Amino acid sequence: MSSEKGGGMFYTLYEWFWSDRIWLPGNLTWADLEDKDGRIYAKVSHLYVTVPYAFIFLFIRYLFERWIATPFAIFAGIKQRIHRKAEDNPVLEFYYTTQYKNPTQADIVGLSKKSTLSVRQVERWFRKRRSQDRPGVLKKFTEASWRFVFYLSAFFGGIATLYDKEWFYDTREVWTGFPKQSMLESQYWYYILEMSFYASLLFSVTFDVKRKDFKEQIIHHLATLVLLSFSWCVNFIRVGTLVMLVHDASDVLLESAKLFNYAKWETCKTLFVLFAIVFMATRLIIYPFWLIHCTWVYPIHYYPAFFGYYFFNVMLIILLGLHIFWAYLILRMIRKFMTGSMTRDERSDNEEDDEEEEEEEKGEEEEEGDEEGRSTEDQVLKQHKLCNGLAADEGRTKVDIADYSLQQKIHTGHRLCTDIKHRPKNWQI
Repeated sequence: MSSEKGGGMFYTLYEWFWSDRIWLPGNLTWADLEDKDGRIYAKVSHLYVTVPYAFIFLFIRYLFERWIATPFAIFAGIKQRIHRKAEDNPVLEFYYTTQYKNPTQADIVGLSKKSTLSVRQVERWFRKRRSQDRPGVLKKFTEASWRFVFYLSAFFGGIATLYDKEWFYDTREVWTGFPKQSMLESQYWYYILEMSFYASLLFSVTFDVKRKDFKEQIIHHLATLVLLSFSWCVNFIRVGTLVMLVHDASDVLLESAKLFNYAKWETCKTLFVLFAIVFMATRLIIYPFWLIHCTWVYPIHYYPAFFGYYFFNVMLIILLGLHIFWAYLILRMIRKFMTGSMTRDERSDNEEDDEEEEEEEKGEEEEEGDEEGRSTEDQVLKQHKLCNGLAADEGRTKVDIADYSLQQKIHTGHRLCTDIKHRPKNWQI
């Protein structure tokens, strides 16, 4: 009885969630989006395939990074950085994994007492431990290579899908004949592959390089998946393909600039400037003034506003907010680039970056070298003092022996003089 009640509640919730009044205009029902009259419409069940495809993407990525990206990185002069391993210390390791990776000075003093190490040794241990977890340039290069290959393929695939479509040149055509717009095979694969790729990025967040905008990236991936899923279900596919193409255009240049930067090739500066121009043009001009205008203004000419209409536009605005945030970081980088003070990416890892890592390791080596030098100097000084002490003792011994001999001679002479003085008158020498 309880199972039937639970099943009834689930069915009621399911029916409410997929209600026509929530996702579709007032004059439409889900029955209007069923295949008929030679038209093929997108279905929710089509999205299930994105999950296995996402894992296939992860497998392809593994093979690509291992057998293509890594050899190419080595050819470009990028080597795997070998970090110095921190000594095994259960007390410090427990604090590192459960509390903070950057302890305060008070915590360092406390850990020093618990671990029987000096404060300097505890600080050095945490530097080495953070260095072990820090991704190297080789890992960053292989990740950027994978994203570059996908975005480049997706961008040209999107161009091939859209170049002969009316709505690619006139956004008003996006809503012509809506919702009775048959889905094309090219649109199907464009959507499925893009969604599978973003799903694979979500699945791989635990072992990908974490950057300062990690949370924003997660929000971006989730918003993109929700946006694409919704547009798929309610047949907003035409505008969905335009949104994907606009995003892929600048992502190609971003990942290529990263590759050249990791390889320390001067071309990265030119690519970064080109990326900044394309990003501003596509994300801050075309995206809001063409695409959001297309989804906000034109639909109400065909049907009254409904919940799905507002929901779709809110998701687009969330993406716009992320674009503005990233544009701010890009402008900061441009300002530093123009003044010659740009030394790293504003979106670099939220751990210390590579330059800080090199400085830290150099500082550690200098500190250890200084300690070894001081230790060696102490040993030499002790040996010197020991030798001086032995020499002094030997000198004192020689002086003492000489003094003793002199004293013996003086004593003997004194006795001889005394004997002569008190000799008998008839005693002859």
